[in-house]
Formats: sequence, structure tokens, C-alpha cells
Amino acid sequence: MSAQVVDLDRLRKSCAQCSLHVLCLPAGIGGSDLQQLDDIVRNKRPLEQGETLFRAGQNLGSLFVAREGAFKTLATNQDGDVQVIGFHLPGELMGLDALGSGHHACEAQALTRATVCEIPLTQLEHVCSKVPGLQHQLLRIIGQGINRDQTHMEMLGRRQAPERLALFLHGLSERYKLLGRPGDQFMLPMSREDIASYLGMVIETVSRTLTKMQDDGIISVRGRQLQILDMARLDAMVHGPAKPASRAHP
Repeated sequence: MSAQVVDLDRLRKSCAQCSLHVLCLPAGIGGSDLQQLDDIVRNKRPLEQGETLFRAGQNLGSLFVAREGAFKTLATNQDGDVQVIGFHLPGELMGLDALGSGHHACEAQALTRATVCEIPLTQLEHVCSKVPGLQHQLLRIIGQGINRDQTHMEMLGRRQAPERLALFLHGLSERYKLLGRPGDQFMLPMSREDIASYLGMVIETVSRTLTKMQDDGIISVRGRQLQILDMARLDAMVHGPAKPASRAHP
């Protein structure tokens, strides 16, 4: 019994280092089940900034979790125009876009120097068949990805640039909190140009809107370090001003 406790402690430390705790530990997986997952994970060598993890059209062989660093996903239309369609932070699962067709619909590119853990899909399916908790956790993660896609569509549908950018920053804040990191102070691993592409804006509008939000005391930006100074006002930009409580009639 004591040996299993030691093994579990080792695995928890290992998973925390590679961010896989977001994938498995919240599901309450036991020591032996966690060992099966740990056994199939393959560490990949670090990727340099701008290096491609997978390309559009490539066969799905593995899912990936960023151990360090962040990624963006890019899609190219028939005219050859490239648009940023997603960002992936440390600890978030990548490659889910290919689950339906078996081929990646986009390209994943490192925003910074990064290290990823590779999870071969066939072996993951085998472990999932034996570990129900992991299946449930994967479904939860897939659901989070769908929610991010819906939020992205909502961003593009908003007419005003401040609302789009506020929704983007609010979403990043929530994602960092899910990863156990501060939600009010974080790094923007993506460039202003990437943000503009993702939000369907021009880079000048992104820079001007960030400056305006800083002048208004909502955020503070230094390079790529961002701090949310007034979360209530940011929430109001996203959801609208809070409605006053209705008074009960006598």
C-alpha cells in the first residue's frame, strides 16, 4: 500500500510539471489508472517560436498538451488568406479538431518556445475504455473547446471593438483561472497582430482599444504583461451593466 502512495505522489508531481493534471487529476483517477496514462505519454523535444506542431490535412495520430509555452491555430481559406482561429495555453489539449474527420483542419504553431507532451490516440482510447473517469474528463475538455469556439463566434458578431477585446480578455482570465493561475494578471503570449486576426480587426484598432482601456483604468498593459485593474467594469463590457435588484411590492 505504501508503495502505491509513493508512486501516486511521483505521478502527481510529474503531471503537475507537464500540465496533465488538468486532464486527469480532477477526475479522481487512482494510482494504478494514473500509471496507465503516464505510461503512454511521450515527451517531445522543445519547439522553437514559430515552429509547427501539426499541419492542416495531416492525419490524426496523437493529441497534445503544452507542458510549457502557448500555441495558436491557423486556418487558410481558398483565397490563401490565413486567419488565427484559436489560442492554446499551457495545460490545454490540442488536436481535437481532427477527431471527426481523422485529419487536422488547421495548423498549430508555437507562439513561444514550448514543450509538449504527446498522447498517442490509439493508446489513449485503450486506457479510456478501462478508466471511466478519464472518459468523462475528456468529454468535459471537448465541451470546453466547443464553448471557446462559440465564444469566438460571439466575438466576431459583436460590432464594437471594445466589446470584442473585452470578451477576449475576460475569456483569457477565466482560462488562466481554470489552469490554477491568477486570472487578473497574466502574460499575453500572442502578438497584437495575432489578436487582431483572431478578432477580425486591424492591429491599429487593437492597440488603440488596449490604450483606451488602460486610460480608463480597466487594465494595465506593459508589453505583453496584462493586469486587470477593474474586473467589474470588464464584466460590464462583456455582459452589460448589472441590473439593480427589484424592490418587493407591498
